[in-house]
Amino acid sequence: MDKASALEYINQMFPTEASLSGVEPLMQKIQSEIRRVDASILAAVRQQSNSGTKAKEELAAATNAVQELMHKIHEIKTKAEQSETMVQEICRDIKKLDCAKRHITTTITALHRLTMLVSAVEQLQVMASKRQYKEAAAQLEAVNQLCSHFEAYRDVPKITELREKFKNIKKILKSHVFSDFSSLGTGKETEDPMLLQQLSDACFVVDALEPSVREELVKNFCSKELTSYRQIFEGAELAKLDKTERRYAWIKRRLRSNEDTWKIFPPSWHVDYLLCIQFCKITRAQLVDILNNMKEKPDVATLLLAFQRTIEFEEELAEKFSGGTGTARNKESASDDEEEGGEHNKIVSDIRKKYEKKLAAPNHEAEQDKDKQKDLSVPGAGFNFHGIISSCFEPYMTVYIELEEKSLVDQLEKLVQEERWETEEGSQTNILSSSMQVFLVIRKSLKRCSALTKNQTLFNLFQVFQRILKAYAAKLYARLPKGGTGIVAAATGTDGQIRTSDRDERMICYIVNTAEYCHQTSGELAENVAKMINPQFADKVDMSEVQDEFSAVITKALMTLVHGLETKFDAEMVAMTRVPWATLESVGDQSEYVNGISSILSSSIPVLGSLLSPTYFQYFLDKLAASLGPRFYLNIYKCKHISETGAQQMLLDTQAVKTILLDIPALGKQSTGAASYSKFVSREMSKAEALLKVILSPVDSVANTYRALLPEGTPLEFQRILDLKGLKKADQQAILEDFNKHAPAPAPAIKHPAVAPTVAPPVATASIQMAPSVATPAVSITPSMASLTGALANREDVLARAAALGRGAATTGFKRFLALTEAAKDRKDGPFRKLFNA
Repeated sequence: MDKASALEYINQMFPTEASLSGVEPLMQKIQSEIRRVDASILAAVRQQSNSGTKAKEELAAATNAVQELMHKIHEIKTKAEQSETMVQEICRDIKKLDCAKRHITTTITALHRLTMLVSAVEQLQVMASKRQYKEAAAQLEAVNQLCSHFEAYRDVPKITELREKFKNIKKILKSHVFSDFSSLGTGKETEDPMLLQQLSDACFVVDALEPSVREELVKNFCSKELTSYRQIFEGAELAKLDKTERRYAWIKRRLRSNEDTWKIFPPSWHVDYLLCIQFCKITRAQLVDILNNMKEKPDVATLLLAFQRTIEFEEELAEKFSGGTGTARNKESASDDEEEGGEHNKIVSDIRKKYEKKLAAPNHEAEQDKDKQKDLSVPGAGFNFHGIISSCFEPYMTVYIELEEKSLVDQLEKLVQEERWETEEGSQTNILSSSMQVFLVIRKSLKRCSALTKNQTLFNLFQVFQRILKAYAAKLYARLPKGGTGIVAAATGTDGQIRTSDRDERMICYIVNTAEYCHQTSGELAENVAKMINPQFADKVDMSEVQDEFSAVITKALMTLVHGLETKFDAEMVAMTRVPWATLESVGDQSEYVNGISSILSSSIPVLGSLLSPTYFQYFLDKLAASLGPRFYLNIYKCKHISETGAQQMLLDTQAVKTILLDIPALGKQSTGAASYSKFVSREMSKAEALLKVILSPVDSVANTYRALLPEGTPLEFQRILDLKGLKKADQQAILEDFNKHAPAPAPAIKHPAVAPTVAPPVATASIQMAPSVATPAVSITPSMASLTGALANREDVLARAAALGRGAATTGFKRFLALTEAAKDRKDGPFRKLFNA
């Protein structure tokens, strides 16, 4: 405790003078505690002194024990070394005797085997000289095993001598066996029945010799068997393409006639298998020479017959030597032919009937021999016979593809010429029959070709299918109605207009459905070809370009429908401009041109809705609304003068046209996408309604109403509205100046020359354009801009007034308008009532 803490402690114990009376007892207590602590310290020091002495004694005892342990370990090690020396001296003689015994045993065994080897070699020599093949085969196995024990003694002269003697004996056996086999097939086997047995025994000798001996023997045998084949079919008489079938008949007869004779060969040799491979190599080389040396293009029927017979022969070989795995192609072809209602063999006969012409063809170089891809020296290697011969025909199949394409083109032309462009009565598909016939013809052609090959030729045929389908798409495209052209069309003002009858509209719908069917079916055709064709061509099989062609036909056909209906509306649009809007005395029911529009749509839409799919019908409606709405809006500007009553009647007609357009989905009995279509129609027709409300507005507020309802309108359109209201040029001057003064963006001011006012001609449709929006830079506020700000602030009031004007609330003809309204109260529907319910 430091000094400050001690003082605090004393002050805490004796806070007052009265408490000092306890100092003496406290001092006695502290003295007693000090004496107790001193006694504890003294006892601890004495105990520590005694413990140190005892520890030194225990350490000395432990050191002595360790020294005694080290001494004893040293003694044990010394005695172990002495024991080891004693054991080595005792066993030295025994080890020598053991090594001697082992060497004597090895020597005896080697001498015994050497005796056996010498005896076996001598016996084998005798057997070889007497052609005792069966015994020699077993002896060869024994000698080979004995020789394997003397591999470590190759440098011993006696062993070298025996090995050379054994090698010579094997050469003698080989020469005897080859000599005896040379007589096979010469007729001696029939004269000497023992010859076949002798040759069968010789096969055991060959198996006992090196594998190369067996390979050489089989190769020589196959070459000898096929020598006559080479001589026969290299001659001028049989070295022809139409004699290909006789080649395969020759090898089949050879295999059948020699089946019993060739049983002398062990099954593991696969002699007939290797013979067929060698036959296929020779046949392929000869066929390539025949095809290369032809001066003219090969006859298609002859080429395909040879191709077909070659494939059938390969199938037989694959089935014979592949354990039945080669039958999959046969099963596939058979199933295809069952679908066609005929047998596999009818393919060639059908082709021969179709193709009987001879065409010139370029010479093609022969393909490289495919036998390099597999080691044919290994019997039973599972060689794939598919294409071993038939692949040589691939470069020469262009004549087949050309004539197949010519046949498809001719059939396409015939189908298009015979097409009535109507569907059969009761048909549920609403597609042209020619499209189904085209794909039927294509499928037949595909099956014919896939039965022959699934390589380059099939891919070339697929490209022909692409061209045929593109040509069919072009035929559909060309069938669509075209616009008027020439001097007469230009003189009558119908240049470029498309006129369609009811039959044309149905035909266009059939074309749309047909193009959709072709788009889908061509994709399925590509998938089928990709599954059956060789995998290296599968990635190239693509029908996207063809599908794009049919998509273009669909788009063009739907736009043709829209243009055709637009042309039908021409007379009604002209009738609208000829109505005396300036002299109408009262507002009545909808005008005749509206009834005409309704009649046109009522006659066309139900048919189109029943024939078109919902997707394409919706597309057609969108395009129709996008065309008719703006056209109706622009047609209002073509009217010369519109009075207040005329504007009210035209507003009623606009609402009626809008109702007619909104009812089109129900008229076509298709409700898909009706909500989005209704919004689109309402947006387009609202522009015409806004224009008529501007015309109905009073002269003093027409500028504000125009800016509020048609904010994107141009000064030129505003001037035309003033013309429609019947204002004179002098009266228009003040309104135009005020309008230009409050224009939201810089625009050229409209000024009139100081001449007598005249009646302006109707504004051409092409001259009515939307003014581009111009970004207004930040400038100081001018009085004109202040007035513009005030006009914008009153926008809501202007809109309310314009709506009231549309109902005729601020016009002198309002009483007549109310009378018509009262008369229509008892009617539950009708365009006039719908106008006020909207």
